Amino acid sequence: MSIVGLPEAAVREAKDRVRAAIHSTQLEFPQRRITVNLAPADLPKHGGRFDLPIALGILAASGQLPLDSLRETEFIGELGLTGELRPVDATLPAAMAAAAAGRGLVVPAPCAAEAALATGARVFAARTLGEVCALLRGEKQLPAATPVPSTVRSEPDMRDVRGQLQARRALEIAAAGEHHLLLCGPPGCGKTLLASRLPGLLPPMTETQALEAAAIASATGREVAPGHWRQRPFRAPHHTASAVALAGGGSEPRPGEISLAHHGVLFLDELPEWSRQALEVLRQPLESGTVTVSRAARQCEFPARFQLVAAMNPCPCGWAGDPSGRCRCSPDVINRYRTRVSGPLLDRIDLHVDVRRLPAAQLRPDAPEGEPSAPIRARVEAARERQLERTGLPNARLDPAASRNCCRLASADQALLERAIESMQLSARAMHRILRVARTIADLEGSEAIGTAHLTEALGYRGFQPQALAA
Repeated sequence: MSIVGLPEAAVREAKDRVRAAIHSTQLEFPQRRITVNLAPADLPKHGGRFDLPIALGILAASGQLPLDSLRETEFIGELGLTGELRPVDATLPAAMAAAAAGRGLVVPAPCAAEAALATGARVFAARTLGEVCALLRGEKQLPAATPVPSTVRSEPDMRDVRGQLQARRALEIAAAGEHHLLLCGPPGCGKTLLASRLPGLLPPMTETQALEAAAIASATGREVAPGHWRQRPFRAPHHTASAVALAGGGSEPRPGEISLAHHGVLFLDELPEWSRQALEVLRQPLESGTVTVSRAARQCEFPARFQLVAAMNPCPCGWAGDPSGRCRCSPDVINRYRTRVSGPLLDRIDLHVDVRRLPAAQLRPDAPEGEPSAPIRARVEAARERQLERTGLPNARLDPAASRNCCRLASADQALLERAIESMQLSARAMHRILRVARTIADLEGSEAIGTAHLTEALGYRGFQPQALAA
């Protein structure tokens, strides 16, 4: 028995698993030369998912199964030596493809709940090779897989965040308009705490968005919790992660962290500590929502519509600008530290927020709690609904033409914006992002037009000081 079609080691070893499984099921393994062709021939094959189709093909070719019974159903699964079916990766994308083709799908029982999430899919769960053979002979029916009802998993609540009014406000604006956010402050001031609360403020995903995110996780071998598949992803890779781990790639291109955060949040802590190569791969996905991985033999495009939240210290010791005056970093050291993050990348982040160290009195156990996530989420959902009714997109994704139509300013405000752009030497991209943030602030207040207060607040998230301009 030989397997052709660029099989990797796990696929080549299928011949031994298939032979043992057929014998264990008390069926006959043909004593003749067998060639298994995996098409298309130029696409590398990997994993154990081909075991069940190979076994069924051999049994059908040898006359032990009716050939016509294979025509309307797809099969996927790894075989154990005893004929049991073991779980495999990517059953959800397989179910989505089978449903699109109008065909049924038989999967190992442990994968059935995940595969059943696909809309319109006819998924059947099998535990052994013998059960599948009995189905194809018409001797028994396999149970149809049913999706597990989705439940709401409690997210970290904003009430845990004490003080930090400006950062809380920026987090609400980021959630409402899907804007990217940078938090800069000393160690222990709450940057990670704030970032972890963002998923709880975002509107629920649509079924299409949830299926896209779950399919990416399934394709990379991560377990999809059927009861929580509608929860937005929150990915927080360590700063030692490589560019390939972040953007995806490898000899056989696979999705990276930015694709695993599709329709969710990507949190990058200690931003200047990341390698320059890893950070620069974020530029194109931040604009397009996709990432293209090119290799000599293959090119793959993965979805990457994520919301970036980054955190960094103001200097190597972390205490520059703190009232305690404990920072001893020289201006040159601080400048080298901050320039580890390139200007073009910072230009693509809409909201830049300084987070200050809280006084000890605000951290007392009896200190007032912050506003809970529920009312903030209600305001966010109302603002997002206005945006979808207006353009069908969150404000952060408006193109320049849509920005001109939706973000019109009064003549005095337009003059203020132009003076601020010249004063801060900002790019055209930054100007458009300021306008989109101002549009989101107006949507949060239910205003049809962008007012001076909305524009001034949006400029403030770029470090604009009106009094400096007046001076």
